[in-house]
Amino acid sequence: EEVLYTKREGMAAIMLNRERALNSLNTALLEKLRAALEDAESDVTVRAIVITGAGSRAFCVGADVKELKDKSQAEARDLSLWFQDIMNYMERLRKPIIARINGFCLGGGLELAMACDFRIASDNSVFGLPEVNLGIIPGGGGTQRLTRLIGKTKAMEMLMTGEQIEAEEALRLGLVNRVVPAAELDTAVDALLSELQTKSALILGILKLAVNNGLKMSLERALSYEAECFSSALASGDAKEGLQAFIEKRKPKFRGE
Repeated sequence: EEVLYTKREGMAAIMLNRERALNSLNTALLEKLRAALEDAESDVTVRAIVITGAGSRAFCVGADVKELKDKSQAEARDLSLWFQDIMNYMERLRKPIIARINGFCLGGGLELAMACDFRIASDNSVFGLPEVNLGIIPGGGGTQRLTRLIGKTKAMEMLMTGEQIEAEEALRLGLVNRVVPAAELDTAVDALLSELQTKSALILGILKLAVNNGLKMSLERALSYEAECFSSALASGDAKEGLQAFIEKRKPKFRGE
């Protein structure tokens, strides 16, 4: 199975399962990734999603080069748009997605991680978009998301040189949320999951839309969109519960409605 998909305690776990190929992305894997994401979105018991790679060597090293080398120009464009559509779907999906990054996170693997809402990395992780070394460029959103996350200056350097950076540098640049020793990676991810479980699933979804959709707008339009999101949140049952719990000095009991 190219993807292993499990659920437990409000969490859906998606594992890229091509360990011998360092979890490189092929058509079959991407199809199963999309199917798992769609199932997680439709399951009301799932509160958050974790994506990781099998083994300790790599989260994902990018596209399977064997599938790329014989593509025509039209086929390459279709492949890029299809991969981008999966990444865009992840940003629209109204549940938090955590990338659990272990080892190499390169090319399409980094594009996948950047489409997640959180990136928790082991201290032996390595990041980069080395496509230029193969005579190609990123096609899954890498040129755009990397620039938005870390700024044009460093993004341009990484893209044009194919430079790979270590975990601490990725943390300094804001590419990842947290770096921990490899032995503590699961503990760090579980701690974040536990924190997210205390929040309203509905409000987390609204927050995600406000940020991701707002980034595509002018500031003036984005602020107006934020006001719509705010009013939608305030009208929810969870807002009423949260505000009342604050007044009564107790923990809220959110129901996701």
